[in-house]
Amino acid sequence: MAKQSRPAPVRRSPRAARPTPARAAQVPERPVAAVCAAVFGVLVAAEVLYLTWLLVVPDADLVAVPRWLGAVLVALALWPLAGAVLTVLGRGRGWLVLLTGCVVPLLGLLAVAVLFGSLGAGSATWWALLLALGPLGGLVLAAQRAVREWTAR
Repeated sequence: MAKQSRPAPVRRSPRAARPTPARAAQVPERPVAAVCAAVFGVLVAAEVLYLTWLLVVPDADLVAVPRWLGAVLVALALWPLAGAVLTVLGRGRGWLVLLTGCVVPLLGLLAVAVLFGSLGAGSATWWALLLALGPLGGLVLAAQRAVREWTAR
């Protein structure tokens, strides 16, 4: 014989049932990797601004650098800074803005390192490679799954 399942008892009370407490909407917790990626984004912006300042300072003994180049480099510094803010706030595709903002300075610093290495300037090569760690860290941290999910729409 098959076991018969009992139907759920029907409530037959004249009083209304207690309302079930509404569950509070859970706010997802910001991952630590997102904060670290934002810190690296700020570091990349500081590095690009520092290198821009070294290039356009009046007593750099260089031929006058055009103002448009300085403006382009400042805009290049603001890109990872905007990505860092978007990533911390959890805005949609903030990780992608941060990632693209770190790629261009990384490629530029690696090109400078190759140039200095081919010219035989050992100390300058190592400094360029040391500066490349900032964009590389931002690139790696911005591409992590936790950061991508945090900034998903």
